[in-house]
Amino acid sequence: MKNFIPVFIFILLGCGTLKDNINESDFISDEEDYYANQSNIDERPLYQATRTSFFDLIHTELRVHFDWEKSYLHGMANITLSPHFYPQNVLLLDAKSMEIYSVQLDNKSLEFEYDDQQLKIALDKTYYKSDTITIQVVYTAKPEEYKGLGSAAISQAKGLYFINPRNDDPNTMPQIWTQGETESNSVWFPTIDAPNQKMTQDIYITVDNKYTTLSNGKLIQSLLNNDSTREDHWQQKLPHAPYLTMMGIGAFSVVKDTWTRKNGEKIDVHYYVEPEWANAAKDIFGNTPEMLTFFSDLLGYEYPWDKYHQIVVRNFVSGAMENTGAVVFSDMVYSNQRDLLDGNWESIISHELFHHWFGDLVTCESWSNLPLNESFANYSQFLWDEYKYGPDEAEHKANEELEGYFYSLINSGDHDLIWFDYSDKDQMFDGHSYNKGGRILHMLRDYLGDEAFFEGIKYYLHKHQYKPAEAHELRIAFEEVCGQDLNWFFNQWFFASGHPTLLVEQERMQNAVLVRITQMQNTDAYPLYYLPMDIAVFDGSGRTLYPVVIDKRVSTFTFPVTDSLRCIIPDADHVILAKWQDNKPDHQYAFQFANGAKYMDRKLSLAKLAQSKTTLRDTTILAALNDPHYQIRIDAIKLCNLIKTSYSSVVLAKLEDMVKNDQKSLVREAALKFLIDNFLSNEKTKELIEFALNNDQSYKVVSVALLGHSKHDTDGAIRAAKAFESERSGTMISGLAALYANDSSETHFTYFESVFKSNLLSGFNLYNTINHFGIYISRQSVEVQDRAFPTFSALMQRDLYTSFFTENIIYYILGANEARIEALLIEIEKFEGEKDFLAAQNARKEQKKRAEMNDRFNALIRE
Repeated sequence: MKNFIPVFIFILLGCGTLKDNINESDFISDEEDYYANQSNIDERPLYQATRTSFFDLIHTELRVHFDWEKSYLHGMANITLSPHFYPQNVLLLDAKSMEIYSVQLDNKSLEFEYDDQQLKIALDKTYYKSDTITIQVVYTAKPEEYKGLGSAAISQAKGLYFINPRNDDPNTMPQIWTQGETESNSVWFPTIDAPNQKMTQDIYITVDNKYTTLSNGKLIQSLLNNDSTREDHWQQKLPHAPYLTMMGIGAFSVVKDTWTRKNGEKIDVHYYVEPEWANAAKDIFGNTPEMLTFFSDLLGYEYPWDKYHQIVVRNFVSGAMENTGAVVFSDMVYSNQRDLLDGNWESIISHELFHHWFGDLVTCESWSNLPLNESFANYSQFLWDEYKYGPDEAEHKANEELEGYFYSLINSGDHDLIWFDYSDKDQMFDGHSYNKGGRILHMLRDYLGDEAFFEGIKYYLHKHQYKPAEAHELRIAFEEVCGQDLNWFFNQWFFASGHPTLLVEQERMQNAVLVRITQMQNTDAYPLYYLPMDIAVFDGSGRTLYPVVIDKRVSTFTFPVTDSLRCIIPDADHVILAKWQDNKPDHQYAFQFANGAKYMDRKLSLAKLAQSKTTLRDTTILAALNDPHYQIRIDAIKLCNLIKTSYSSVVLAKLEDMVKNDQKSLVREAALKFLIDNFLSNEKTKELIEFALNNDQSYKVVSVALLGHSKHDTDGAIRAAKAFESERSGTMISGLAALYANDSSETHFTYFESVFKSNLLSGFNLYNTINHFGIYISRQSVEVQDRAFPTFSALMQRDLYTSFFTENIIYYILGANEARIEALLIEIEKFEGEKDFLAAQNARKEQKKRAEMNDRFNALIRE
């Protein structure tokens, strides 16, 4: 699962629980004191145990067809199971919001009880672990009647989704898709819906012949029926967890690709997209075959499944989902070639592919162990970037992941990575399981070395293939390969909360330097960490690496210095997950920028020197404008207003060159924005705006140019914008929305209305456009607000993220209307004082209309 959570959604994530370390002083020696200290403890701490296995799933056969009008699935499930160990005469199946018609075993009806959540079946006798039984359940699934709640990460829990099933919306292709994680597949078929179960499956899907289907495994057969329907038989031969079972149905175009195994066998790699996106499918997903080869070779375990298909669906409830051999993506990935100039989707594509080893092949045995799935998938993004785009890009994206973890702590708090006391399993899908876990794996790789790290992964995958696993089994796999005890690493990073906060100080001595590193975190709540790292010392003889271990509250080291001390870089490879305060002088940071071996050397130095008042700040910013990595060039652009005026001509010339010639569109965007914000009156800036509008292919650059153009020629910018209204790009729509919101002319309403009815907006482009639309509507007459009401109503019903964001925008409009109502009160008093009773009457009418409109918006929010 890849979850894309807008910043405002983080407040929905639950808070973790801090675990205190046990110190020697905590032990009670006196029995009376012991009982006195226990008097306030009423119950045991919450512990989310792995689901007990009374039965083991073996195989599931499903035969399904659909009532699109009612959003029902009619199904027959044949479920083959065996008692896990103890004798059993009752079987419990998860089955949510269904109508159960019959339950049979060997063609004999069985008695059952059903409470809308679980199906309790009285077996005809006691069965033993050597027995195998097949239970047949005939049922109707009614997902729209399921009352289960979603979460910030997975916004709904209906399991089965009918999108535009009655074809009421001409702009949205009718489709059906499923989303099983965490335990939602039991909304559409009876099963034991737990991650520690594994099964093979056959699914027979009957649909109108106009529809394409997708499921796990291979398409074995398609049979035409006499009623213009078709039955597709998909077979999954290798066992996987029930939450990975999927279906996708709709009038999709199938763009075909292949991947070749080492033995020469070709497997299908297909991309299921809406017909109008067929030409873009390989632009979006085209690196998938290369990823399959790279990950297979790197892991020492060839991709194990029999195909790899990817499907893009509408209104998906998360970012993407790693269903075995049939990955579902949100429609946010729909991009044309111009969109892809501003950024690709390879992080999410690699993430879901890597899950086919970590999650699908070896599955976390409980949701508490979810990082065994998600941390590895997160780290795959680093591995792919490192291989494909180089270490600078990998470190840049890794730093973004790290900052995402730190940000998540603000609203969600911290907790153990392997988290046994969560309140709800969906809380596991957070900045710990993903971001923090990926950084922890990178630390482990750095500590063990590449050979041992990847050999340990290979051993883990082979040892636990097609089985569930827990974190200790990962530790043991690495230990068996490297021969070391790794409990210290897993205890402080997997089974404890938080991260170190490190203060670095240095003291120059004769022919030496003393380096003092202090662990500043609260050790009542967090560990005192054991941190192996390298410290780089630069002196007259060059760069020397010193391996050290930080394992005390205050650790001190003395290093020899030849000639002058140029710089000290603690954690020279920038692998330790920590908050750092490195108190070294500016000249060392300047040296680090120029001579450090890593992207983070330059990133950190530039940020630190931006606070300096010396000339080192200016020279470093100027140097950073020519940095090989685009993000550091962008960072430097944002700091250019700090540079002294004596450098202004050099800066302007460089920025002008960047707007025209930088290969990275995000740099061109940043450079043009800086010039617009700071030098709009400069004729050269106006020329560059015109140049960008006429020549740049990046929608982001064009959007900035249009906004810049509007600051000195609004009408000209609006005329120029019309040429881009037909672009099939959410990014371009968002850019035009920003322009039109600023202009506020009523004539733009039709454009806003049309784009929200189209299928081009999703993800952050959708949220940005809603924001601009809200600003626009807040400035409009009551009549225009009335015309906008159906659009807001539709957005409120779309999904959790969209409705949440729309609700906040509606509150903004309510506030604007309240302010207008108050202003009208003053106007009424003024008109009455001037005896202009007609104007006062008109103002009262508007006041009443605004109040009534606010009542309607408030009612919409309440609904």
